[in-house]
Amino acid sequence: MEYAIVRTGGLQYRVSAGDKIRVPKLKEDVGGTVELAEVLALSKGGTLTVGMPLVENARVVAEVVGHGRAKKILVFKKKRKKGYQVKKGHRQDFTELRIRGIAE
Repeated sequence: MEYAIVRTGGLQYRVSAGDKIRVPKLKEDVGGTVELAEVLALSKGGTLTVGMPLVENARVVAEVVGHGRAKKILVFKKKRKKGYQVKKGHRQDFTELRIRGIAE
């Protein structure tokens, strides 16, 4: 099975053709294509190529499926005996990508 380890938005993902992944928000329009050039490792035909730090001439092509916001997480701070407490919510923006293929 052919797969690649890519880095985008400070996070790493293991992807194959046809996979859907959620990455931190990108500025591409829905239906557009994105080329992920930061390929850290590539497995093709049973051989694993590990980059130092990146695999040269390797890229992953993906299509933008949509944009959205993740589920809300609560951030709660409290200092006991002082009467201080703060409750905040946070929703992270994301872009959903469908992997079209891995090219060398």
